[in-house]
Amino acid sequence: MTGYGDASTQVDGMHFAVELRSLNNKYFKAALRLPESIAGLEAELEAALRKRVTRGSLTVTVKLRLSDAHAASRVNDAALLTYLDHLETIHSKISDHSVHIDLTQLLALPGVLQPSEDEESLVSHARPVVLKLLDQACDKLMAMRVREGKSLAEDLLTHRDLIRNRLEIIRERAPVVIDEYHQRLRSRIDELTAQAKMKIAEHDLIREVALFADRADICEELSRTAGHLEQFEQILDSKKDAPSGRTLDFLSQELLREANTIASKSNDATISRAIVEVKSAIDRIKEQVQNVE
Repeated sequence: MTGYGDASTQVDGMHFAVELRSLNNKYFKAALRLPESIAGLEAELEAALRKRVTRGSLTVTVKLRLSDAHAASRVNDAALLTYLDHLETIHSKISDHSVHIDLTQLLALPGVLQPSEDEESLVSHARPVVLKLLDQACDKLMAMRVREGKSLAEDLLTHRDLIRNRLEIIRERAPVVIDEYHQRLRSRIDELTAQAKMKIAEHDLIREVALFADRADICEELSRTAGHLEQFEQILDSKKDAPSGRTLDFLSQELLREANTIASKSNDATISRAIVEVKSAIDRIKEQVQNVE
């Protein structure tokens, strides 16, 4: 499900900000963008995110802005003196030439300027702040996803109502199909026997109708489908915060399996039309539940 959340704060002169974006995905996929100085927090942030979110493509952006005091680099005296010693040694070898030393250029040499705070200390300082901000951003993200989820649930219930309506049509039509087959078979047999001047035993006719009724029996499929729809509704109406997307996905697959079985047993135009609409609604449900947490 889509969503957005952000949070920011300022601690000890350092400004921290976390942005969290979510897009639809049937699996969990996280992409984290952190400043290089605190890149060591990536694994911890992803682990914390997995505890809050189970599905979706998530992008986490962490921004860090240091105050002047923290951003200022310190001079590595030992490194600078080492460079000066080398310069003096070189100068002694070319004493007949004047040498001008520009200290500002010396500061640009590798190792002379170093961050005022080492990376390990910065990571340790940033860890609790960034984790707290991530949790706050998740709260906003989840609130947005809840609002979207309510709208999605209404759409899913609309498809469920359509399926239930068409299944009722099928349930009422199924016994009529057997009776109509019986009448058609009797009429055909009477016609053929009249022409051939022969008789067919009544029990043979009954046996043939019974075989057809057994092949066309969809009572079990209708019963299982009704059970799946009931469970589907219970999950949507549940007040629990437990993830339900994968369960709904499984139920939609089971609904489609039962619908395919009914379609294969169908020998009636009315049932065939109804089952086509049922399968269409199930396909819509399958698409939508991919977005459910």
